[in-house]
Amino acid sequence: MSQLDKTYDPSLNHQPLTPQQEAISEHVRAILDLLGEDVSREGLVKTPRRVARAMTELTRGYHEDPIAILNSAKFQEDYRQMVIVKDINFYSLCEHHMLPFYGQVHVAYIPNGEVTGLSKIGRLVDCFAHRLQIQERMTKQIREAIQEALHPLGVMVVIEAQHMCMQMRGVEKQGSITTTSDFSGAFNQAKTREEFLSLIHS
Repeated sequence: MSQLDKTYDPSLNHQPLTPQQEAISEHVRAILDLLGEDVSREGLVKTPRRVARAMTELTRGYHEDPIAILNSAKFQEDYRQMVIVKDINFYSLCEHHMLPFYGQVHVAYIPNGEVTGLSKIGRLVDCFAHRLQIQERMTKQIREAIQEALHPLGVMVVIEAQHMCMQMRGVEKQGSITTTSDFSGAFNQAKTREEFLSLIHS
């Protein structure tokens, strides 16, 4: 059984829309009409409702607390070496065109008496990815949240992503990768940054 089979619940499609989703659905219907489509045809008649559900799912991060995510599994631990969680897949929506951008996040921190559950780093990435975003801001937000929650000796975040706003429209440059990074504390030392970068690309 695939992961999709395990998590997909067809009954969700028959649940009534929330008031927010109803409003989104009406706006989507108006947009389709303005584009010249027949919103009553079979292929589109349920599209506004589907888009409303999808948009609330893709932006659920607005209703999640990133600090609470990290604090939900925080432990005292006398460990002061680099902790790395790499190759965290993410999908987000660019706030400029509301088109997808996606890729991988690599996170490292050096604990200062406290660590968090490794899965919480992935959840933290999802929290910020499930908002309208730009890659630069998302990189900084992940780093700041870890710094605030764990008070580590240093944090570094690297994001490598492809942007559909560059590949589907505009310059239409296929396969281009955008890399951003943000760091603090011990990672201000070039040697520490180089160690992290060599480990995530090994």
